Amino acid sequence: MMAREAPAHDGKMRMKLHRSSQLLLVAAVSLLASTFVTACSQLTETLTVDYVFVLSAKAAGTNNYGEVDVFEINSESGRMRQIPTSPFPSAGRNPVAEAVSADYQNLFVVNHDDNTVVQFLIGSDGKLYPFNTVNTPGIFPMAIAANQSNLFVVDTYEPLPLCSTAAPCPGSISVFPLAAGGSSSSAPCTATVCIGAPAVNTAVNGSYWPLTLTGASANDVIVPTGVNVLASGSYVYVTAYDSSTPSPVGYVFGFSVASSGVLTPLPGSPFAAGVQPSAIASNSTSSYVYVTDFAAGDVLAYSAASGALTPLAGSPFPAGNQPTAVAVDPSYPFVYVTNSLDATVQAYSMSNGALSSIGDYVTGVDPVAIGIDPSTNHFLYTVNFLGSNVSGFELSQTAGTLLDSQFSPYTATAQPVAAAAIPHNGTGGGIQP
Repeated sequence: MMAREAPAHDGKMRMKLHRSSQLLLVAAVSLLASTFVTACSQLTETLTVDYVFVLSAKAAGTNNYGEVDVFEINSESGRMRQIPTSPFPSAGRNPVAEAVSADYQNLFVVNHDDNTVVQFLIGSDGKLYPFNTVNTPGIFPMAIAANQSNLFVVDTYEPLPLCSTAAPCPGSISVFPLAAGGSSSSAPCTATVCIGAPAVNTAVNGSYWPLTLTGASANDVIVPTGVNVLASGSYVYVTAYDSSTPSPVGYVFGFSVASSGVLTPLPGSPFAAGVQPSAIASNSTSSYVYVTDFAAGDVLAYSAASGALTPLAGSPFPAGNQPTAVAVDPSYPFVYVTNSLDATVQAYSMSNGALSSIGDYVTGVDPVAIGIDPSTNHFLYTVNFLGSNVSGFELSQTAGTLLDSQFSPYTATAQPVAAAAIPHNGTGGGIQP
């Protein structure tokens, strides 16, 4: 008996099943490869776009040092999260101010009670490593600014034997030239940036420039509150007020900066600055300078052409109650001011230097410092002293409005006072390998 021949359609069916099995196998292999690539990407890439260094003046540890909280900002949600091993000791007592070097590799922390500036090296993971400590020429340093060439430090009192809390005297500013370091035998230090000896003011035979008035007010106590160096590096400004008058009188002391770091007072300096100026910032083109007036509740705006400060039309512009800090977006026409008593940050649009209010946004209690992420200019944060936290916002680069970042506010060490930030890996390109 002959075997029955299989129908032709059975053979076709078997061929289809074989091809389907091959397709399934290819799909499985592709999925496995995709999963492997994704897993590798997760191991080699991060969504961290910036590191933010938040100072706390609260004493901690056996040496009663302050602390530095290090937060990473997520590039998608804006969420801020402390890195492992954070916080770090500030290497001094009562840290009050900080600045980063132009190459984003160094953090300079001002310790008020020790009269020191501590230089930290910043690791690629945001961790801090103390490298060098210098004493400030004056007494009780309280503000700092840095650019590629110089470190500007403002002291509460000039370095005179009779100056003290019991017998206050005018403040002063000092300049520490910065030199490139490296591993070569000729480099002044092994860090990328090295702090040099402070520049000398031959007029006083010392390493400082006093913040004093002339005439009948020559002996008045001038209290400094902030410092700002223009992006051009040509001029530096110190906000201050006269505490010897029946009510405070505000000023901005302006100086031109020589290549050696030596300062020369600008013609017309000091410039009138409301009642009690509290903070100062400038835009990225060095065209405009903004000063918050703590007592008057407004923002003063100046043209900075040729260094001399000229009030802009419409200045001062209304702010909230007790404004304490100001930040100018380096890429977009927006200015932001913290109002400490209102617990808000106020947004402004900027047109030819003039400000127009966009709106107010709720922060933690008592915001005293503010910053914009240097990588994308997309995230803004405020340091809230009494809230002991940091508020995060997503910034609209077209409208200037703010939205709360995911899970904001973020817990910090008690009583934070200042903040500075760097792009992740120092490149500012968003997600970094």
